[in-house]
Amino acid sequence: MTLRQREPRVRDEKWLNHIRSLPCCVCGDDTATEAAHIRTAALGYGKAHTGMAEKPSDKWALPLCGKCHREQHAYGDELRWWASKNIDPFMLAITLRTK
Repeated sequence: MTLRQREPRVRDEKWLNHIRSLPCCVCGDDTATEAAHIRTAALGYGKAHTGMAEKPSDKWALPLCGKCHREQHAYGDELRWWASKNIDPFMLAITLRTK
């Protein structure tokens, strides 16, 4: 069994402020956007898994309104929730970083 070396979280307050300035990527609401971090792993995109007490690096944050953000957390299966919205969260996060 190989243990994964925990990578330190990369914080980027400037990026989080930018994410918060965007409309919700699900419903388009732009009144109170929050930075929602993707927790699920996607090794093909270079996104490692993060545990319950470990928040991912800020580059994996997406703009969600408070309602959608709460719905995302309450859903239970993060990837199924994103799929129900027809959004690839990893690709969206990467695309936002390149703009």
